[in-house]
Amino acid sequence: MRHPRALYIGCLSLSFFASATFAADTVLYNNDFPDGKIATASGSPKGAESADDFILGTASTITSGSFTGLIPKTANIVSVGVEIYGACTPGSPFGAFGCTNLGKAVTRLNSPTSEALPGTERTTGDGTLSYFPSLLNNGIGVVGSVVDGINAQTPDVPASLTGGDGPASGKEVRINFDLSEGIPLDAGHYFFVPSVELSDGSFLQLSAYRTVGGEFGSTLITPDLQAWVRNDDIKNDWLRTGTDIIGGPTDPATYNLAFRLVGTVVVPEPTGVAMLIAGLFAVGAWTQRKRA
Repeated sequence: MRHPRALYIGCLSLSFFASATFAADTVLYNNDFPDGKIATASGSPKGAESADDFILGTASTITSGSFTGLIPKTANIVSVGVEIYGACTPGSPFGAFGCTNLGKAVTRLNSPTSEALPGTERTTGDGTLSYFPSLLNNGIGVVGSVVDGINAQTPDVPASLTGGDGPASGKEVRINFDLSEGIPLDAGHYFFVPSVELSDGSFLQLSAYRTVGGEFGSTLITPDLQAWVRNDDIKNDWLRTGTDIIGGPTDPATYNLAFRLVGTVVVPEPTGVAMLIAGLFAVGAWTQRKRA
């Protein structure tokens, strides 16, 4: 009876090690590579928000990241915040957080949810977010921007395309942030929405290359949804930055936004399986030797 019991205990112990998991810091999404095409408001005035999507293939916790934009040369950063919204894709599980067109948008298909997902807001105001800005360029310009030109539209009678608010310029700043309380998320399709309040003017998040995947270390996602924007005039709806504001109906422009997310993913410990196999062989050999 000793041998079967020893085998049982050995297998039980080894299976414990094999099932062990560890949290590894990893880049969850990276497209923080501005392309200089456009910049959109994320903060004051009028509570502007800019959103772009990312996908998590497995449950993860966001712990840090970065995003890049323009600020006026005379402005200082007052506060920073980030939030996560669900993606209103076909079959989305986020319908409870608002995926219905409320009458101020052409469509809500593939938009962010109307409300941020509960428990995902992190700000400098409540101490859950800290940041440090990096000056990338003391003065650059973009050919297009969206600051005030966010007009309500309807599915039946879309508003005239404003084309945005024209060229913009300022200091190019990358805002790196750390979260004292990570944001846990299940596998799924999401939108990242940062917010920056300045002492003067508006923070304009810069656009990034669309789904290049691999170039510059960027992350390829499929489907890659375009960036959306809104302000207090159209809440709780969203407009597509390119299709509804900048681009034309026959050949609409589409944009991504420059941001990067880092966090932890719980994965099987790679040595666990090897330990289990080796252990089973060892216990089996020991048992056979005892019987002999």
